[in-house]
Amino acid sequence: MRIITVNVNGIRSAHKKGLFIWLAKQNADVICLQEVRAGSDILAQEAFQLPGYYCYYQSAQKSGYSGVGIFSKKEPDNIVTQLGFALADEEGRYIHVEIDGLTVASLYLPSGTSGDARQTLKYEFMARYLEHLEAHLHSGRPVIICGDWNIAHKNIDLKNWRANQKNSGFLPQERAWLDVLFEEKGFVDAFRVINQEPSQYTWWSNRGRAWDNNVGWRIDYQITTPALKKAIRAVHIYKEERFSDHAPLIIDYDLG
Repeated sequence: MRIITVNVNGIRSAHKKGLFIWLAKQNADVICLQEVRAGSDILAQEAFQLPGYYCYYQSAQKSGYSGVGIFSKKEPDNIVTQLGFALADEEGRYIHVEIDGLTVASLYLPSGTSGDARQTLKYEFMARYLEHLEAHLHSGRPVIICGDWNIAHKNIDLKNWRANQKNSGFLPQERAWLDVLFEEKGFVDAFRVINQEPSQYTWWSNRGRAWDNNVGWRIDYQITTPALKKAIRAVHIYKEERFSDHAPLIIDYDLG
């Protein structure tokens, strides 16, 4: 099973840059999108459907903001678009599909870069979402949560880690939350199972020449429940084309 996740930073912009042409060639089983920034009337248009896939979106109530999507080659047994709290549901930050006993989610965790009030909301989201992650563990059902988590976990996961220790996305409390997920709860950072190299980034600021100089952050993940660790076969960050300020993360799983 091939799963791709990418924050598109506006689906209309990414479409113009060739994202859907590229996606059609990837033979992915599931594709997860974040920050689609379009309403249901726009997303229902043929341009934003992918032939050969069942396409589902969850938009934010606020126009041109947030929003997630998920495409599946196989028709899902079930689709869930709510986490049960306003920050997630009103801002269109979550959708998952259930396919043959597997759950695949597209998550867009809030950013706190706009100020203290938003950072507080980010922490609230993290606390509420942890309850859902624990429920996944207790269910015994294999789960893959794809998306923009807006947190770089370790020093290796961003270029300028020293200068960013007091900035949202690399705050001690955020990183400790990921420590809890990976070290206490047993969730798996699928990319790092295969690739432990430095300079592996998925997002680059539009300021300066961050992309050209690979001054980036790894904030896009596929995080799995513990039993799937042994199924992870190959990982790749696609940088040959630019569709967004994020790069697609591609991971292959052997679920046979």
